[in-house]
Amino acid sequence: MEHRKLRIGFIGAGANTRQTHIPGFHKIENVELSVVANRSRASAEKVAKADGIQRAVETWQEVVADPSLDAICIGTWPNMHAQLTIAALESGKHVLCEARMAANLEEARRMYAAAQAQPGLVAQIVPAPFSLDFDATIRAMVTAGKLGDLLEVRVVHTGGQAASPDAPMTWRQERSLSGNNVLTMGIMHETVQRWVEDEPEWLIADGAVFQATRSYPDMTEVVKVEVPDSLSILGRFAQSGARLVYHFSGVESGKPRMEFRLNGSKGALRFDAFQKQLLFSEAGSSQETKITIARGQSRGWQVEADFVKSIRAHTPVELTTFEQGVRYMTFTEMVAQSLANESARVLWQSV
Repeated sequence: MEHRKLRIGFIGAGANTRQTHIPGFHKIENVELSVVANRSRASAEKVAKADGIQRAVETWQEVVADPSLDAICIGTWPNMHAQLTIAALESGKHVLCEARMAANLEEARRMYAAAQAQPGLVAQIVPAPFSLDFDATIRAMVTAGKLGDLLEVRVVHTGGQAASPDAPMTWRQERSLSGNNVLTMGIMHETVQRWVEDEPEWLIADGAVFQATRSYPDMTEVVKVEVPDSLSILGRFAQSGARLVYHFSGVESGKPRMEFRLNGSKGALRFDAFQKQLLFSEAGSSQETKITIARGQSRGWQVEADFVKSIRAHTPVELTTFEQGVRYMTFTEMVAQSLANESARVLWQSV
């Protein structure tokens, strides 16, 4: 495996797969992009021709059953991740699955069980990309006690994509396709999990859908919107007792925000994901010091290379393992349960 050609198939070829994964695999020596299945044979053929994949097929089952393939990259909506991942692993293929891990926690757990049953295969979830250059530095500062006792973890991501009642429907707003995933909630919590070795002991969630129905572009059919346009989450971490305060919105017009804050008794970190800036403040100070990331610490996007390395060198997955995926899907399940029960408090142990 270390020297022979690695053959990869693709199931689903949406924007992220075409913009990120396919180019990423093309850069790796002795990797062949062998086959693709998309929502239709015509769209698969279009992708194959445009993106340098050898051939297109009609169905995802043909990709899974192809004996010449070593690995499969799954780029569908979350509603199909479990079915495709389990089928690929059972057919002896390594799997790189797009985030979010699954539609719900039960599916994520089944994916994890399937991966554990095939210890010789690599099973990896595409990681949240926001902080890859900064994770090591943030984790080191937290671990070294630079922040003191952790008091608050605050996360915000807002935009105005759903503010207008005339905005088109997207798959992320349709529960049958996105499952319990809401906006960027799951992958932003995954980011926090890289820095804070703790789980929320409990949480409460409140969300709202402001436009009950929307239509997909170029379609007259009206679709019910079931995934919140705005979501706020309040909770407590189990070990540190730090408050968890998250807010996600698709109805905040103006300049969008994506920010993480870790507030402690000795100091605070603020990571502006859009500006790619990490800033530190001493406790009680309004002054911020920009933290410069050394060149050797800048990891950047190398997901496809990491996946291939794990296959060829038999090295553990770094970002993101199925176990880590189950962790953020547990958080997602807690939020879903709270929303379904009029913002009731949900305990980690109860999901």
